[in-house]
Amino acid sequence: MAETTVPKLPDKPSAYRERNSTADRALDILGLFTTERLRVSAADVAAELGVARSTAYRYLVTLGAAGYVEEDPGGGFRLGLKVFELARLARTSYGLSTVALPVLEELSRSTGETALLTRRSGARAVCLEKEEPSGQGMRVSYERGSVMTLNAGASAWVLLAWEDPAVVRALLRAGELPRFTDASVTSESAVEARLAGIRRDGYAISYGELDPDAVGIAAPVRDDQDRVVAGVSIVAMSRRVPASQVKQLVDAVMDASRRISEMVALTAQ
Repeated sequence: MAETTVPKLPDKPSAYRERNSTADRALDILGLFTTERLRVSAADVAAELGVARSTAYRYLVTLGAAGYVEEDPGGGFRLGLKVFELARLARTSYGLSTVALPVLEELSRSTGETALLTRRSGARAVCLEKEEPSGQGMRVSYERGSVMTLNAGASAWVLLAWEDPAVVRALLRAGELPRFTDASVTSESAVEARLAGIRRDGYAISYGELDPDAVGIAAPVRDDQDRVVAGVSIVAMSRRVPASQVKQLVDAVMDASRRISEMVALTAQ
């Protein structure tokens, strides 16, 4: 019986490694672009990757053919239109919660308190997301989807403070302003004064307005048009927040609102 010869297959692992090596080089080259370095040359690539200039130029030409870089009239190569298209797709894949969650997690961890993301829906504030620290004792309870009135609590105040005054008056007159505690604000004139102070300070602090034992600190989240689209806040038991710690917590919340706002603005571009 004649012996059958099995054809030798290509060395797939070797070819696979080579393809990965080429991909790695392409990613390394794209990683050379920064705010301070908007153009790169074959010499730059050769120096960074430790390859010959002719090899570096060949990599750039390959990336150029795929649209990831293009020759700059001023010399060297700049990022190509394909990168802009990928950036646009990346931005559209990010929603408010997706952008905010990592910042909320860090805010909760750094302060040791519950962090909330809220948004206005008509005459109510809705809790979109919450993050709680691990190992914390008694805490104020909020759940995703919780609905709150707009006249009590720091997270609700920041949603109103920068709203059009006519819209605020309409919202306040649409229903009663409930009193939850002795600290609740229940008159229209008191609400307007409170909102003016929040606009002046850039943040809101509430003591015992919803829960007599709770303190809330909130700051606005803005979009690329500088409109307030949400609020970020922390809520804590009052006994855990001495006066000497308030500024530190305000700074943490303000930093979180700035970071989320920057990401929200970026995703809208």
